[in-house]
Amino acid sequence: MAYLIDGNNLMGQADPYFKYDISSRSQLIGRLLLFQKATKSRVFLVFDGRPPEDDRHIQLNSKFTILFPEPGQSADELIEELLSLKKDRRYYQVVSSDRGVREMARQHGVKSINCQEFLKELKQILKDNRASRELEKQGDDSTPLEISLWTELFGRK
Repeated sequence: MAYLIDGNNLMGQADPYFKYDISSRSQLIGRLLLFQKATKSRVFLVFDGRPPEDDRHIQLNSKFTILFPEPGQSADELIEELLSLKKDRRYYQVVSSDRGVREMARQHGVKSINCQEFLKELKQILKDNRASRELEKQGDDSTPLEISLWTELFGRK
């Protein structure tokens, strides 16, 4: 599955005060990176506005891309442009609560999910992934020297 995410819309649904918090974008990217790694899905995250350091296409890893529209173009227009370039749209899902974006996705034959539903899914996947990472943590195996020292220490009265 590949997710085409309306970043500002998702941030606005996750935190209505995101515009006042500079770290909101970084926090969202961090959570989505964990989501992407847990689900092994492809993520295209589209933000409105100017990109940092004028880089409109940021590749965080082979399956996670952050995109910014050209000057004068909106994120919605960039999402539509991306959808029109995709040949096999069955594997794509648009994440947005914007009715216009969801309708445009439907017209292109792409499934969509609103931000609240996606945030629930995101929270559950991150929770499940955290639990599995805790189970996978490996303890340090004690060396024979450490075992003999502990045995000697606890063997004394």
